[in-house]
Amino acid sequence: MHSEEIQIRTGDRETVHDLTDRCAAFLAAAGAEDGLLHVWVPHATAGVAVIETGAGSDDDLLAALKDLLPADGRWRHRHGTPGHGRDHVLPAIVPPHATIPVLSGRMALGTWQSVCLVDTNVDNPVRQVRLSYLRG
Repeated sequence: MHSEEIQIRTGDRETVHDLTDRCAAFLAAAGAEDGLLHVWVPHATAGVAVIETGAGSDDDLLAALKDLLPADGRWRHRHGTPGHGRDHVLPAIVPPHATIPVLSGRMALGTWQSVCLVDTNVDNPVRQVRLSYLRG
């Protein structure tokens, strides 16, 4: 297995960060053929989603998460920014991993699909993402 950890600066606002180009570069450097790409976020307050970006879906996802997980005082987990407890629930809805088939060295994504880091935690501006390629 070929594996590498990359660092993503998400800043101080909620974001959907497109990782697709970084994943493609990782696969090229790994000499990928057929296999699986596993994307893992080793954080308790971030997730990985395969969604369309750039046409509003990324903003829609953040809006839906605000509706599902409001940043208010209802959360028992209370350290950090007010409402931060919701960030710890996020990985139950947007899991901290995704596995994508790789065929002939390329991710077998649909036309509009992108691999994205989803981060609602404004208290943690830098995230680690582990990319792992398992040859088939």
